[in-house]
Amino acid sequence: MICKSHHNTLTFSSITEITDEIWQQLGCEDNIYFHRDYLLSLETNNPQIEFSYIVLLNETEEAIAFSMLQIIDFDVDSIKNDLEKLLRKVTAVARKIRILPKEKPLKFLMSGNVFVSGEHGIFIRKGIDKNKTIKQLGKAIQHFANDNSDKEIAVFILKDFIKESLFITDELLDFNYYPIQVEPNMMLSLKEDWQTFDDYLAALKTKFRVKARKAFKQSSSIRIEDITQENIEELLPKMTALYKKVVSRADFTLGDFNLNTYRDFITRFNGSYILKAYCLDDKMVGFMSGIINNDSLDAHFVGIDYQYNRKYAVYQRMLYDYITIAIDKKLSVLNFARTASEIKSSVGATPQDLTVYIRHKKSITNKLLKLFLMNIQPTRFNQKYPFKKVVIANENNS
Repeated sequence: MICKSHHNTLTFSSITEITDEIWQQLGCEDNIYFHRDYLLSLETNNPQIEFSYIVLLNETEEAIAFSMLQIIDFDVDSIKNDLEKLLRKVTAVARKIRILPKEKPLKFLMSGNVFVSGEHGIFIRKGIDKNKTIKQLGKAIQHFANDNSDKEIAVFILKDFIKESLFITDELLDFNYYPIQVEPNMMLSLKEDWQTFDDYLAALKTKFRVKARKAFKQSSSIRIEDITQENIEELLPKMTALYKKVVSRADFTLGDFNLNTYRDFITRFNGSYILKAYCLDDKMVGFMSGIINNDSLDAHFVGIDYQYNRKYAVYQRMLYDYITIAIDKKLSVLNFARTASEIKSSVGATPQDLTVYIRHKKSITNKLLKLFLMNIQPTRFNQKYPFKKVVIANENNS
């Protein structure tokens, strides 16, 4: 279905409905996250999520912006983190006064990419007024929800915006969204003089260099092999089991990723999508995945058999392997994404703050929502500083 039901807005129920002309006008496909092949892979392999797409037009009906939407069922009772008691209390009260359905999952409408952290769900063409466009998007999302009232969407979310974007995205406050800071991306900037992994090691303080060498020694019996089109069918069941072990430890997740998507990724993005298996003898004990997007390597999902993790330093070795790949590919940035922030900081990553905007469809409920959102804070962690201090010459002495 193609619907042009509101001024300067097109909505699509499948990525295949968007015309070549629109993609050419947007000019967004040099970014893999806005490439139609990437989006189609997510859509076709994850039927548990309902995907839709909004294209915004200017006065001459040229495409100027794109947003991926996902409708997700979210079971509040599945939350297992420190906010559990607060969320359960708010949910109990909300259900008692009948502003939340009893024993039914909430339906979220998300603008953004549920599977990756960062600004990978909203694209605005260069040279376009971003503040005006975000307002236009806010209206389009409201119209989309009204046109799809049968889907019983309760909560709207727009994710994940870096600090430098907030002067634009704060336009959403006019639509009664509330901003909350969420777990940060952990980012490692790669130095130009790191030509090899040994150069990276040399930049570390002794304590962290010793830790890295210990991890390589512990993991020396692990065989690391590429996951390819030839072997992925055999390995997918093992990978899925390992992925579920990691997900089961997460505080909560908005959407389980179907690992069959990898089959498409390594076919469509040969050389840019990275999949590696970690094996002890004939047993897979882990896998890692990532995507090269322009000058960045973005770490995606991992799978770990935790009974082997400590003894063989499986996860620690994965982190160093991500760094090795990024250096070998001569990239500028390594995005380790969210979670496990402290261990990621121990290899040199630093936090990049992210903000999510959220609102409830009903005004009264939205005001109640604000009360508990005010109590949400990202999990604190002990930031490590593994690199030697760089001595900068004082220009005043020159």
